[in-house]
This record gives sequence, structure tokens and C-alpha cells, in this order.
Amino acid sequence: MTMTPATLTTLSLALLALGLLIAAGALIAADLRRARSGQAIKRAIQQGTVVLPNGIVETNPDLGQQDKPDVELPFHWLNSRIGRALVANEDRDLIDQCGLRSQRAQLIFLVTRMMLAVLLPVSALLFWVEGYSRSTAAMIMAALFVAGFMGPKWVLGRFAAQRRERVARELPLFVDLLKLLQGVGLSLDQSLQIMASDFSHVLHVLGYELAIANRQYSQGRTREHSLQRLASLHKNENLRSLVALLVQVDRHGGAVQEPMRVFGERLREHRRSEMKERIGKITVKMTGIMVTTLLPALVIVTAGPGFIAIFRSLGSIGK
Repeated sequence: MTMTPATLTTLSLALLALGLLIAAGALIAADLRRARSGQAIKRAIQQGTVVLPNGIVETNPDLGQQDKPDVELPFHWLNSRIGRALVANEDRDLIDQCGLRSQRAQLIFLVTRMMLAVLLPVSALLFWVEGYSRSTAAMIMAALFVAGFMGPKWVLGRFAAQRRERVARELPLFVDLLKLLQGVGLSLDQSLQIMASDFSHVLHVLGYELAIANRQYSQGRTREHSLQRLASLHKNENLRSLVALLVQVDRHGGAVQEPMRVFGERLREHRRSEMKERIGKITVKMTGIMVTTLLPALVIVTAGPGFIAIFRSLGSIGK
């Protein structure tokens, strides 16, 4: 069998993929062994001792059967050097923006990125068709590797952009509800609690973020620290200004109705200017569409009879 450059490239890529799979399997096996040893230690600790009335010390076998720990996931991968490189701070912010705050979601993102980066080139090798040059094969493998590595981030970015748009749509309703609850005599804390619990079906994103902020506030954090995530996560300037207003009212006291009314008017004016800008862009786009679609029809309707008359007159002259 002759070894062509394309065959050597295919074999080298296959060996590289096999080596990566073996390394991943070794890491998973080591983590499973560590998890089993940790479970054995926890079960041994949970098996407490019982002192009988006659002074004999016995172990209680029922304690070891209660509250058995679940299988621990290798969350320490996220804090390793490779984990911080594969799941950077930007990726973790995207996961938070998608509403997935747990470390489990970050671990799933890490494993998905690694598996797709390896499986896509390996799948291409399995179903490879002869006839391509070595440079073309290398470019295809590199493109598949990049697609598998960046695909999960692109999907998260898409979902995060959709949630940011929903935040922009929910913000006027958020301001109106807060102003309404303040108008009936409720405090700021009561208003935020009611909005997070009773209006979560209309404030899907802001209600979820507000529930997290209220939970952090009840655990001892200040209102400024608990609302910091809401102000900085979704990169909305109006929302950041609203959070700054709420923090100022909570710190110095006073009524919030008048500031909320002014902020609501400014928000409506901002949305009105955005709508005018969108309408202007749509007008420019529709001009091109009208030129490509309506102009030929207008030419046919207006100049069509004239062309037909010219063709008939030329035909009669020829006869």
C-alpha cells in the first residue's frame, strides 16, 4: 500500500483525535475514582456512634443509609488552567445572561465544546471522500475544529442577545409597575418582592433577575450589591440608570414616585427616538425593494402600450 500525503494527513489526524479521546477518558476515570473515594469517606463520617446505657459504644448502621450523597461532578475542571482557557470569563457571562447560573451549566458547556471540537473532525475522517488535496483537507479539518469549538458560544450568544432584547421590552412595564406599587403605599422592598413573585409571568427576564437580587438581599447583602448583577449583566444603560436610582432612594430615603415618573418619560422618549430610527432604516430598505419590484411593473404598465404601437407600426412598414 502506497502512503500518499493525503493518507499520512488522515492517519495523523486520526491518531491525534484518538490521543485526545484517550486523555479525556483518563481524566474522567480519575475523577470517577476520586468521586467514589470521596463518597466512601462521607459515608464513613456519616456513620456516627451511639453510646448505650451500659457504656458500650456501637455504630449506628441506619445513619449510613440516610442522605446518601449524589455523584459529584468534576467542577474543579472549571478552576484549572485548561478550564479557565476553554470557559473564559466572557463565556461565563454569556451563560449568566442566558439564565444558567449554576456550575453545572458551565461544566456542560466545557464538555460540549471539547466533544464537538474532537467529534466533528473525526466524523469527517470517517466519511472522507478521496480526491481532495492535502491543503484542502487541512482547511476542512481546521474549519470543522473551529466550528465545533465556537459553536456552543455562538448559540449562547444568540440566546443572550434575545434575552437582552426582552429586557429592553420589559423595562417600561417594570417602571410602570414599580411606580404603581409605590403609589398605593408600599415600600421599595415590598414593591420589589411583589414584582418578583406576582409579576414574573409578564416580567420573564427582569422578574428572574429581581428574584435573585431579593434572595441575595435577604441573605445579608446590601441593596446596592444585590442589584449589581441586574445593573451590569445585560448591558442596558437605561436599566443601569434605574438601578442607580433605586440604590440612591434606598440609601437616602424619600419618595420614588416623582423620580420614577421622570425616568419613565425619559425612557419613553428614548424608545420613541429608537422607533423613529428604525422607521428611517426601513424606509431606506423599502426604497431598494420598490426599485427592484415596482419599477419594472410601472414601466410595463406605462410604457407597454407605446412599445406595442411602435412594434406594430414597424411591422406594417416592413410589409
